[in-house]
Amino acid sequence: MPDLPEPIPAATLVLMRERAGGPPELLVTERTGGMAFAAGALVFPGGRIDEDDHRTAERLAGAMPDAAARIAAIRETIEETGIAPALVPAPCPDVVGALHSGIVLDEPFAGLLERLGLALDLDALTPFARWCPNFRETRRFDTLFFLAEAPLHAPEPVVSEHEAVRAFWASAADILAEIDGGGAHAIFPTRRNFERLARFGSIAEARADAERHGVARITPWVEERGGRPHVCIPEGIGYPITSESLETARRR
Repeated sequence: MPDLPEPIPAATLVLMRERAGGPPELLVTERTGGMAFAAGALVFPGGRIDEDDHRTAERLAGAMPDAAARIAAIRETIEETGIAPALVPAPCPDVVGALHSGIVLDEPFAGLLERLGLALDLDALTPFARWCPNFRETRRFDTLFFLAEAPLHAPEPVVSEHEAVRAFWASAADILAEIDGGGAHAIFPTRRNFERLARFGSIAEARADAERHGVARITPWVEERGGRPHVCIPEGIGYPITSESLETARRR
């Protein structure tokens, strides 16, 4: 499709925390209604992989091939929610505040970490999925999704007001119930990821599933099923639901 814009490399973090007596909770934000992409939708923290992420990877991460994506996922999570995962030692609230302020002011991430005496634990992130839809949107993203466990005693998330109207913890099942009840919406890839994550009773189960299926780029397509157009993804890659009516997919 030559008229489609080139996809922007991006990274997203599915941050999870265990919950006594129930499945893990996920950190989710609701985007503001004026955003160019996924306006008003529920999303995981994340964003584009920028040049500074590549410089940070070269400086701190050695030869890990997806290091820049992992760094972007961590950096964006700190910026969007005020929660700082995958850092050693685990930062105290004052240091997290300094991290957040430095990121907002565009301080180079590697220098910021070194100034605050922190190191990246990129192995704390587990590759989970890669989505690159080819729908005619203003912006297209080729997005790597990673799983990570939230820091112990992580604070409640703080909303980045220019990007989100709320940030919260909830189980995947509860998030899907809110969407189905009309209280929120999610774009097609996010909906499929919520459904996949709703299958797991622990973070360990989610990591094991990710490792079992590996990561291949998912590009949905539209085909007729039962006389109606459906948006489809491949079978056998970990997703319990692999097609949805085009009409409902647009409404989500």
